[in-house]
Amino acid sequence: MPATPTTGREWHLVARPHGWPKPEDFALRETEIPEPGEGQILVRNIHLSVDPYMRGRMNDVKSYVPPYELGEPMQGGAVGEVIASRSDAFQAGDHVLHGLGWREYAVVDAKAAVKVDEAVAPLPAYLGVLGMPGLTAYAGLLEVASLKEGDVVFVSGAAGAVGGLVGQIAKLKGASRVIGSAGSAEKVKLLVEEYGFDAAFNYKEGPVAEQLKEAAPDGIDVYFDNVGGEHLEAAISSMNTHGRIAICGMIAQYNATEPNPAPRNLIAVIAKRLRIEGLLVADHRHLQQQFVEEVGAWVRSGELKYRETTVEGIENTLDAFLGLLRGENTGKMIVSLPA
Repeated sequence: MPATPTTGREWHLVARPHGWPKPEDFALRETEIPEPGEGQILVRNIHLSVDPYMRGRMNDVKSYVPPYELGEPMQGGAVGEVIASRSDAFQAGDHVLHGLGWREYAVVDAKAAVKVDEAVAPLPAYLGVLGMPGLTAYAGLLEVASLKEGDVVFVSGAAGAVGGLVGQIAKLKGASRVIGSAGSAEKVKLLVEEYGFDAAFNYKEGPVAEQLKEAAPDGIDVYFDNVGGEHLEAAISSMNTHGRIAICGMIAQYNATEPNPAPRNLIAVIAKRLRIEGLLVADHRHLQQQFVEEVGAWVRSGELKYRETTVEGIENTLDAFLGLLRGENTGKMIVSLPA
């Protein structure tokens, strides 16, 4: 077995971004790898996750997760191999899912790591379809948006890691019609031809409200929001009475330097008796086992399809994150680190 390395590279936030993050807001630094203490494991990260929510953690504001600290390594989902263990729960060679990404090596509290099995699913899948994005889609659609058989469902950001799964789960659970929006002709084609959406449109090609009305002439019952802004206003306009809106993300506003105008038609919430609810995946951990069993079976049977966009190398993690914010990914954005 090769000797345990003494140093590794990790990304630090060195300045809080104003608007769009810039490369000079970050630094890739080589640091010493500490020895794991009692109840800890040393993990060589193999795959790292970059996700839209990370942009919010770069701001020094109170939120549902603490902000990244300046001059400290950033965090995020990661899958890796245990190379040293001082915990009875893990041994060298185990693969684990944990939250100390953005780095090559991590010393992780054993209680904060989950063993994953490469024989059940490829390791990157535990960061996407069988990980946090997958549970977000599953819980958000079924529990927050209370999907019912026969519902018409609209998903924004539908070619992303969460949105593509929402649409497919809706179809598998009996939605009568599923519509998605995405930012390119290639993504629109993917949604219809591979993911089985009934209709999809490119939001860059015209007003969202007009394109949504054309795709859903009889209105929508559920809106799964990953974008906010114009998309949310359009969805409210097309909502049927007693419609439900699950607010998962608002990527259109993450880098705004001025307040965005709220949807101008919020008064329709009253007449239509709409329910709008924010979604945090951490509130739905009780669904974890049910989610893995049901979605895992769909993945194995081929009924549920997923895509990943992979970037190689720790040095390209920031580029992957910035590309994600620009919509350059299809499906889950993964950073893979060579052995």
